[in-house]
Amino acid sequence: MEEKKILVTNDDGIHANGLLRLVKAAKNFGKVYVVAPDKECSAMSHRITLREHIDVKQVPFEIEGVEAYASTGTPADCVRFGILNIVKEKPDLVLSGINYGFNCGSDIQYSATVGAALEAACVGVPAIALSEDFSENHEVTDAYLEQMIGKLMHRPLGYNQIWNVNFPKCPLGEFRGILEDRKVARNAFFDDEYVEEVLPDGTRRLSVKGHYHENADEGTDFKAVVDGYISVGVVNNLSN
Repeated sequence: MEEKKILVTNDDGIHANGLLRLVKAAKNFGKVYVVAPDKECSAMSHRITLREHIDVKQVPFEIEGVEAYASTGTPADCVRFGILNIVKEKPDLVLSGINYGFNCGSDIQYSATVGAALEAACVGVPAIALSEDFSENHEVTDAYLEQMIGKLMHRPLGYNQIWNVNFPKCPLGEFRGILEDRKVARNAFFDDEYVEEVLPDGTRRLSVKGHYHENADEGTDFKAVVDGYISVGVVNNLSN
């Protein structure tokens, strides 16, 4: 049986802890190629580079047998040229993450973790976006990560769809289970405002400030994570 080819990327940068943990899990399912940004690229959504060049450099990776590349491009760029230029044939699976911070509700439309996975879906490659709640506690993620990849990688998806998985930050002893078919939350977490500062030359400098809350409807992705569950749902690309 031919070994599966798995392309892994993220938006927190090639040195991120979440990427390393995801690659360790992915190695159990096939040959792993890493193509990731050389710096943090959060909130870039599905942005790609069109009128500038992209530099790509092969770099050492601390997991043996993994071919790794750092790129000046966006996470979606990494998937585009990773499929076209790095993996010798189309990969069997693209994994994006593990993002530091959940990608639920309205965050999905800004997320470069999700955007990278959607880029794979555009060219017919199955993809899973994986994120975890803001925390240094990775107990649930690390206990269930491999299981979630194995569970979803062979499940059929519709055209231009991806799996979106979010892990809670609770200790393993407080973990309540896995909830599938989660809807995207509409009324969750942040109310944003911009704090304004006027510079001496008259420039108005704006800094975004979010007010955090945990209101979400039953059956949604964010409600699941807040309540200590792993959330699994399908995200549709715009052109689906």
